[in-house]
Amino acid sequence: MKVAVSGASGKTGFRVAEEALKKRYEVKLITRQASIVPPSLKSCQVERLSLFNKDELDNALLGVDTLIIATGARPNIDLTGPAKIDAVGVGNQVESCKRVGVNRIVLVSSLCVGKFLHPLNLFGLILLWKKIGEDKVINSGIDWTIIRPGGLNESEEGLQSQNILYTEKNSQEEGSIPRRLVARTCIESLDIKKANKKIIEITSSEENKSLSMKEAIEGFYTVSNNKLYK
Repeated sequence: MKVAVSGASGKTGFRVAEEALKKRYEVKLITRQASIVPPSLKSCQVERLSLFNKDELDNALLGVDTLIIATGARPNIDLTGPAKIDAVGVGNQVESCKRVGVNRIVLVSSLCVGKFLHPLNLFGLILLWKKIGEDKVINSGIDWTIIRPGGLNESEEGLQSQNILYTEKNSQEEGSIPRRLVARTCIESLDIKKANKKIIEITSSEENKSLSMKEAIEGFYTVSNNKLYK
C-alpha cells in the first residue's frame, strides 16, 4: 500500500509516518516548503507544496492508495488559521483525492468537534472549522476513518501501560493521549474493515480496560448517505 501523510513534519504527522514505515508501507510525506523532515523519515519521498495549490496536490497524491491527514492549525495571532487549514485545507485535500482516485482517507481531528462553547474555540473557532473539515471527508464518497484524540502529549515513555479507550463520536469530552498512540491508531485502522466510515474518539490511561480497536467498534454505527446503520 502507498500511504501519503500530510502534515508529515508535525508532531503527530511524523509519528504517523514512522508507524506506517514500521508496517512496511510505501510512504510519501506532504509538507510545507519550509518544513524540516526528521532523519527517521529519510527513506520517504517528500512533496513540499501548498494545500491551496490544486496542481501540486494532485501531482503529490497521484498513485497514492491512502491519505492520512495530520495537518492542523497551530496557535497563532492569526485567528484565520483554523479556517484555512482545518476547513479549506482539508477540503482541498479531499477534492484532490477525488480527482486522482485515492481510495481511503484517515483524518486526525479532535474531541469535542462541533461544540461552540469550548475553550479551544478561543483560538479562531477551531472546533467549528474542524467539523466542516470532517464533513468534507464524510461526504467525499471515498472510504474514510476519522480519529478524534483527546489532549495530545509528547510522552514516549510507558506507552505499554497506556490502554486506549475507543468510543464512537460525541462520547468523550476530556482526557489525553500520547501522540504516538494516535499515530498507531491511524495505521491500525487501515487493517480493520469495521473502522471504515467510523468516527473513533480516543483517550488513554492505565485504568482503562485493555481492548483492541476491532473489539471496541463492534457496537459502533456506520455512516452511509447521511443515515446511521448498525
